[in-house]
Amino acid sequence: MQQPEDVDVALRAAQAGDEEAFRLLYRLQQPALLRYLRVLVGDDAEDVASEAWLQIARDLRGFSGDWDGFRGWTATIARHRAMDSLRAQRRRPVSALPIEHLPESVVSVLEDTADRAIELIGTEAAVALIAALPRDQAEAVMLRVVIGLDAKATGRILGKRAGAVRTAAYRGLKTLAERLSTPAPPPRPAPRVTHSPAPALREVR
Repeated sequence: MQQPEDVDVALRAAQAGDEEAFRLLYRLQQPALLRYLRVLVGDDAEDVASEAWLQIARDLRGFSGDWDGFRGWTATIARHRAMDSLRAQRRRPVSALPIEHLPESVVSVLEDTADRAIELIGTEAAVALIAALPRDQAEAVMLRVVIGLDAKATGRILGKRAGAVRTAAYRGLKTLAERLSTPAPPPRPAPRVTHSPAPALREVR
């Protein structure tokens, strides 16, 4: 596992033009960005991520900050590209995939749920669960749990106060907890097949 100081060294090297260092940053950040974008734009996530990385590569020299700042910066770029994609979809006669928001909670009563969400977050099923939340909650959960940002950094990306981010995350995780603890309904029994004649046939002598 990469240590923060190692990643910070790689970040500075990438800014100086080291291609191998940039590939390392990409490998570390791309999976989280891709899962976040799947919540926002569904099947267009990979295309949007590619556009985001083109901008990241272009503007990297002007970035100022450490690894945590880099994660927030790249998430902001990815979100902007996702919003551009959604606006373009709305201009086309195609129904856009609904977007949902996910929050994440710092409230102790939901700690177990947060752990469970983190365990599941790498799967497509987990992303689908998160995408079914209201959009503000879905984004808050993805940015805080998947990207690993704190409430203040998440708030800057979403244009919300840190308190509003925590509230959205709390509500989103509470909903996730309820859905995760609800057992799937049992399969409906197959209809019984009878061999008696249909009513219309019984009337015929």
